[in-house]
This record gives sequence, C-alpha cells and structure tokens, in this order.
Amino acid sequence: MTYQHDYPRRVPIHATTILGVKRGNEVALAGDGQVTVGDVVLKHGARKIRTLYDGQVLAGFAGAVADALTLFGKFEAQLKAWDGNLRRASVELTKEWRTDRYLRRLEAQLIVADPDSLLVLSGEGDVIEPDDGIVAIGTGGPYATAAAKALLAATDQDARTIVEASMRIAAEMCIFTNDRFTIEVVRHETDDEGEEDGDEDAGETPSGAGSEVVVVMDASNESEAELPLPSDSPTPDDEDDEDAEDDDDDEDETDDRVRRENDYEDDEAEPGDDGPDDRP
Repeated sequence: MTYQHDYPRRVPIHATTILGVKRGNEVALAGDGQVTVGDVVLKHGARKIRTLYDGQVLAGFAGAVADALTLFGKFEAQLKAWDGNLRRASVELTKEWRTDRYLRRLEAQLIVADPDSLLVLSGEGDVIEPDDGIVAIGTGGPYATAAAKALLAATDQDARTIVEASMRIAAEMCIFTNDRFTIEVVRHETDDEGEEDGDEDAGETPSGAGSEVVVVMDASNESEAELPLPSDSPTPDDEDDEDAEDDDDDEDETDDRVRRENDYEDDEAEPGDDGPDDRP
C-alpha cells in the first residue's frame, strides 16, 4: 500500500506593474503599490522603485520581493565596479544571474535606467533596450505600454506626466494594479538650464544694497521693524549735522549780542562834547 502526499503548490506573488518612459534628457520610472497573493490583496502601498548609485540610477522590479532585493544588491555592486556604466553593469549582472546556480532560481524582472539608457533585465539572459523609449513589466505591463505609446506620440508631455497618466489607465484595467504609485525621475541638466540659472544669479541684487535701514517702534505692539529709507529722506547722520549747525548759529548770535553791549558801555563811559571849558 502506498501513500501519496499532496504538497501545497507554491502561490505566486504578483508585484504587478512597472513602467519606464524616456523622453529627451529625462527618464521616469513608475510602479504601483499592490501586492497580490493568490486571490488576496496583501498590501496596497508597496514600494517597487529604488534609486541606486547615489540617485543616478533608477531600478524597478516585478516578481518576488526577496529575489528582487537580492538582485538590487548584486546590480549596485556591479555599478560600483564599473563606475556607474549602466550597460556594462547590466550585462555583467545578467551573465551572473544566468550562470550562477543560486541566482538562476530567482524569479523577478528588472527595469533599470539612467538619463541615457532604459533597459529590461531578466534571468533568461535578456538585456533589452526599447526602440521608442517605453518599457513595462508585470501583469499590467501591456496596458501601461499601450497608453504610454499613445501619449508619447500624440502629446508633448514630459516623461513623468506620461508615466503617471499611463499607470492610471493600467490601474483601471488590471485587477493586479492599484493607483498608489511611486514615481522617480532622473535627468540630465542641459546647458540652457545652467545658463538660465547663471543669469538669474547675476541679476539678483544683494540684500540691503543702495538703501539704509532705520528702526521704527510700532506703538501697537512695541516691536521693532526695519524699513528702508528713500534716498531723499534725512538720515540720522544728517540730523546730527543739522543740530551741530544750529548750535554754531546760537553761539554766533550770543557773541554778537555781547559785542554790542560792550560797545554801548564804552560809548556811555566817554565824556560828551558840551562846548569849550570856561574853568581857569
């Protein structure tokens, strides 16, 4: 008599939808927050987008979370080994992922991006760069890709706006995708933006230049407020000069008055002219 044991099958974990869009000098990566185990929504606010290499590289995953985090660690080590070269690091990670006995069992897909490249990596040895700058993975990937293609062709919107609108469309159509998105953007700063920033800095006027400050007491709350004085308003130094001039004028008037009084006394002291003297 033989006994047969029915072991429970492994329930897949769906990490749903990740979308990447490249337009101009900007790349945006978006992911929803839903994690589904079988027929149950286990989590609504999962974060499936990571920034690597000091924020210069974006990475998103679809698949088992533990497997994806292991791949993130391997990929960041490759980025450091190749000085941030995204393409070379992606190829080296895929080679290791494909040939290593342990890594080949990891079930996940990755989207990695920097301002110059947007790539899809898988354990099958794939390193794929899309022709039109749009790529998506996960159960809602086809819906998000179709929406992003239409928006990219028919509008002038930037990459971030396109990924957000496309993910909303995918969330309405895919039961494994919700509308709690994580969006990360990486871009190159163009020369025109740098020149505009320089012009703005050159056009700024230093604070306090060309004006003087006086302290005014506010009678309502007895607080001090600093107000700029116009150029034709008297300054405290000007008021001091005027007071000094008034003091000099008062001293001159006093000296004149004393001088006149002395002259008058001298006139009174001199003998008057009363005619010839008749005394013998």
